[in-house]
Amino acid sequence: MPIYAFMCESCGHSFDKLQKLSDPDPETCPNCGQPTLKRQVTAPSFRLAGGGWYETDFKKDGDKKRNLVGDSATPAPTPAPAPAPKKDD
Repeated sequence: MPIYAFMCESCGHSFDKLQKLSDPDPETCPNCGQPTLKRQVTAPSFRLAGGGWYETDFKKDGDKKRNLVGDSATPAPTPAPAPAPKKDD
């Protein structure tokens, strides 16, 4: 179950709540009782790095890894710079 952060717009009280995705958000502030709670946007506590998931990530080191994301995980080639405009003499 995810942990959501809430903040009261009336008194500024903030708190976290562990709840299911299907549970409704609380409506009243537990500190002041006003119906002015808003869910806050928070950053996740983990980061995915690298070019994608590999089907052999959990296999022996001798096995060849294949990127499951495909070619979309490799960055596009940098386009060549446009030629400089010609000056008229």
